[in-house]
Order: sequence, then C-alpha cells, then structure tokens
Amino acid sequence: MAVNVYMNFNGNCREAVEYYAQVFNLGTPEIMTFGDQPPHPDYPHTEEMNKLVLHARLNIFDSDVMFSDTMPGMSFTVGNNINLAIVSDKLDEMKSAFTKLGEDGKITMEMQETFFSKSYGQLVDKFGVNWQFSYEGE
Repeated sequence: MAVNVYMNFNGNCREAVEYYAQVFNLGTPEIMTFGDQPPHPDYPHTEEMNKLVLHARLNIFDSDVMFSDTMPGMSFTVGNNINLAIVSDKLDEMKSAFTKLGEDGKITMEMQETFFSKSYGQLVDKFGVNWQFSYEGE
C-alpha cells in the first residue's frame, strides 16, 4: 500500500500540472475536468467549474503525485493544500485506518462508492493532516 501526495490548487491546477510535467520531462499529462465526470442532480456544475481540474496524476521519480482544483466557494489556504492519499486494493485495512484516524479527527467525506472508486473517503486527522482513501481493486 503506497502513500501518495495529493495537491489542491485554487483554479490554476492545469497550469501547475503542465508545468511539473515539463520540468520532469513527462510529456503531455492526462487531465480530467469536473465537466468530464457524470452529472449529479444534487451538485450541478457551472461553466466555470466544468473547466477546473478534477484529477490529474504524474509519476515523478517513481512516486505518484496527484492534483486537483478545489471547487468554487470551498476554502483554500496555501500550505494546507497537500493531502496524503492511500490508494490500495486492501479495503479492510483501509477502512480500519480510516476509522481510527477519524475517531480523533474529522471525517469530511464518509467512505462511499463514487464514480471512480468502490470506496472513497476523506478526513482530517487530529494533527490537521488531510487524508484521502481510495479503493483500487477489481
């Protein structure tokens, strides 16, 4: 199970991803926008939001670094925009760690099925560290 870095940006994620891809000679990155995801009736997208980066990943020196823009209106603080991301096929171990970190922390998104993962969740631990858990299996 790897721990990856997940960085959030405030509307300039595409610029950052393309910059890092150029710096590390990685070619043209694949970028998924908010507009690329299936629509959800409870969360309609604006035209501005559709252009923002939902997810991008670069492999820099054998480590995955993932990127996303924050949604419009969400708080953004430089310095708090880096998350640790667990991406694994060990669902029971992930759920156990998620529960333990959430006991003294704050769960911001319960583990749940999303269009990109059978089980995904987010939390902030008792030390203020942001975590994402994403099941990557079958």
